[in-house]
Parts: sequence; structure tokens; C-alpha cells
Amino acid sequence: MERWEYKTLKMKIGTFWGGVKVDESEFETVLNQAGEQGWELVSSVDTSQYQGQSKDLICIMKRRKS
Repeated sequence: MERWEYKTLKMKIGTFWGGVKVDESEFETVLNQAGEQGWELVSSVDTSQYQGQSKDLICIMKRRKS
């Protein structure tokens, strides 16, 4: 039976006059670093702050347990 381990990454989301601002370069770097360690992105969700504005982006990752 395959076994998995899970990891979550939290990325801060900045807001600019009600819009969402994500540093795409930093986000890509973090995901690539995790990928090199064997982590696979499974899902991502944003957390609400006020009136539906996003506060954080939570990335859920998994890899086979050794």
C-alpha cells in the first residue's frame, strides 16, 4: 500500500485597492523548490479576510512517504 505525507505552504496575498496581488515570481520559485524535494501540488485555496478579500493562499502538497 502506498503511503503519503502532506505539507502545506502559506503564501501572503497583498491587496491593492481591492485587487489581489501575488508575487508570481516568488510563488513559482517556492513551488519549484518544493517540487525538487519531491512535493506535488494537489490543491490550493485562499482564505477570506473581509468582505471576500483574500488574505493568504494555502497550497496543499503531497509526496510518497519513504
